[in-house]
Amino acid sequence: MKKDLNFVGRSKIFFGISLGIILIGIICNFIFGTTLDIQFKGGAIISYSFTGEVDENTLKDTIQTATPENTVTFTVSKDIMNNTESDDAYVVDINFSGEEAIDTSTQDNITKALEEAFPDNAFAYQESTSVEASMGFKFLLKCLTAVLIACALMVLYVTLRFKLIGGLSAGIMALVALFHDVAMIYFMYVIFRMPIDSNFIAVVLMILGYSLNDTIVIYDRVREERKIAGPKADIADVFNHSASSVLTRTICTSITTLIAIGTVYVVATIFGLDSVKSFALPMMIGVVSGCYSSLCIAGPLWVMWQKRNDK
Repeated sequence: MKKDLNFVGRSKIFFGISLGIILIGIICNFIFGTTLDIQFKGGAIISYSFTGEVDENTLKDTIQTATPENTVTFTVSKDIMNNTESDDAYVVDINFSGEEAIDTSTQDNITKALEEAFPDNAFAYQESTSVEASMGFKFLLKCLTAVLIACALMVLYVTLRFKLIGGLSAGIMALVALFHDVAMIYFMYVIFRMPIDSNFIAVVLMILGYSLNDTIVIYDRVREERKIAGPKADIADVFNHSASSVLTRTICTSITTLIAIGTVYVVATIFGLDSVKSFALPMMIGVVSGCYSSLCIAGPLWVMWQKRNDK
């Protein structure tokens, strides 16, 4: 008979690892701060297509010289949707932060400056998008509201489904694990200096469901084992046996998901798709965190709650 892993007995180690990562994230947050994308803080984006290689420092100086009153950043990505015969077609997205939209004269100045600085690269204006700061803030609030509603519904579901093993405690500890996963994703954005955008909200919502699914599988196994072992069985032993029983399934599911998302990340890196990379990388971190928190955070905390109630 395979020996059960002692998840509950090593809970202090697991909690220490999580608190250590969170502490590093908080320190990085103080040092680097949180960067919001234009979608949330407001601003404008102007997109240009071009062919061939360009020096990004020269590109930055050219854009900044054309718009000295604005603070700009830009990203260059492979243009996989190009309608030309060129294999080295790219798109540059120029981001302007601020309250005001970019007027036509500013666009004309940028276009003229790019054509003069890079005459051989066929720079061509594609589109521009403006977002008011107030609209961006409202969008952020709506996204956060969606996350909170999702968390509340998940806790309610766990509470109702697992009444036999203390539904409320199971739901609250599942919520703690979800907050743990959200914190891991957020600090990853901070450490890698990635702007918080709609991808962040999408990743959070997906990981909430993924992590909760892992936790529910473990809770379901705990409920079955508790019926078999009886009410007098030690709850820590019941959890350790249950978690060990589903460990292979949980790890294999996570590895399969990581392989799929990792493939997406590699393809996005090859083609320079920054928007896809900013989704795939946090997803990989979230999958690992979701697997870890279900086994090593939610379960041991639930056992501690149950033992405290017994006393």
